Amino acid sequence: MSARDDILARVRAGVGKGDADARRAAALARLQAGQSGPQPTLTGDLVERFCAKAESLASTVARVDGYAAVPAHVAEWLSARQLPLQAVTALDVAGLDWAEAGLSCHSGVAVDADPVGISGCFCAIAETGTLMLLSGPATPASVSLLPETHIALVPAARVVATMEDAFALLKAERGALPRAVNFVSGPSRTGDIEQTIVLGAHGPCRVHLIVIGENS
Repeated sequence: MSARDDILARVRAGVGKGDADARRAAALARLQAGQSGPQPTLTGDLVERFCAKAESLASTVARVDGYAAVPAHVAEWLSARQLPLQAVTALDVAGLDWAEAGLSCHSGVAVDADPVGISGCFCAIAETGTLMLLSGPATPASVSLLPETHIALVPAARVVATMEDAFALLKAERGALPRAVNFVSGPSRTGDIEQTIVLGAHGPCRVHLIVIGENS
């Protein structure tokens, strides 16, 4: 037995958790059973609800007909707020014609100097106005977390009702979890100092969502 195994064995014994294999098997069986607790019944259009909930969380939201309209909208939105027309894009959205709209973009991992990050999303959750983002070679998490401004492209057809629906879609399409799953519900915020809400404390201080197309 290695020193690591010896330490973990003593920890398990100390907390009364001896049979790790049996507990792991029970947890996997429960996950595979697909059991879930009560879920709300959402009425009305899911995309409209998502947009309303996202705006209530201090995100700004716009809707466009298709991906071709996205670069011009981004340039207009940034210019209206006197923000730099420079951005880092995740690889899954790098193919749009950003230069034609007057934007200077590079793709890949974000760095401190990047003022704007533009990403797609795996799906969006209508119940809470939340984005579900998956990390991967084409979708580095830094693009949505490091720049002061995060712009996310949200296909209307990828808006689901609840968090449970989002995880079910992930399981159906990907099978296994990626290295990280990030949920974005508006700009970063904290109320640690005098219980005053401050945006941008641990991430973007602005989140702009561009909903593309109609709900299917």
